[in-house]
Amino acid sequence: MASYTLSVCAEMVFLDLPFIERVKRIHQLGFGVEIWNWANKDIDALVATGARFTSMTGYLSGNLTDDDQIDALLNTAQESLAVAQRLNCPVLNLHGTGLDDKGLPVKPVEVVSGAMWLTACQTLRQLAALGENAGKVFTLENLNTAVDHPGTPFARACDTLALVEAVNSPACKMNLDLYHAQIGEGNLIELLKRSGSAIGEIQVADVPGRCQPGTGEINYHAIARTLHEMNYRGTVALEGWAQGDSEAALAQFRDHFTL
Repeated sequence: MASYTLSVCAEMVFLDLPFIERVKRIHQLGFGVEIWNWANKDIDALVATGARFTSMTGYLSGNLTDDDQIDALLNTAQESLAVAQRLNCPVLNLHGTGLDDKGLPVKPVEVVSGAMWLTACQTLRQLAALGENAGKVFTLENLNTAVDHPGTPFARACDTLALVEAVNSPACKMNLDLYHAQIGEGNLIELLKRSGSAIGEIQVADVPGRCQPGTGEINYHAIARTLHEMNYRGTVALEGWAQGDSEAALAQFRDHFTL
């Protein structure tokens, strides 16, 4: 029996349904639910679904490195924490920089300087303090720059791991996205083992195509066995498109992570 929880991102499946109906359907199928931007959602309606929310975006604007943007990041993180309390959602997700509605950096970065690394670490320490006070965890997600998110700083899993280990707080962890890591770095099983206790959540989708496990090249059965051997007790979330029928895609996801 696997020790982790399975969840599904409601932004990417059952696209023919209104958002609240997607959440209800995912919940009815026995999965946790993840959401992105909470500001365009009816929070009362989400609460009323009775769904178990496992992750949500933890900011609305700002970034980790620019003085005029750090305040925006911290302020909207505070707002996000209040929403997370209403949803009873334990994890709030961050990125290396603010992203637009197409997933592209609001401010692309070609070279990440040493000063940017230090500032990002200091900002994450402030976010971790907010998380600790609220009893929540902020996770920093790795993103691939080759296909989906060019110009994103601190994008590789090795970058997010370095920052999380430097912050050294139970309220600052990695959101280890294996779809992005496969494109950006590969060697996923060793990456999982190296990241270990720094992982706050795992997101999955197959490569290429960013659809459910079993549609591409990643051996997710082997990933599941590794997580079991690691005694990973967090969330594994499908953050991918459904190839074909959404309900069948979710069943395929569950099959790949059922031991």
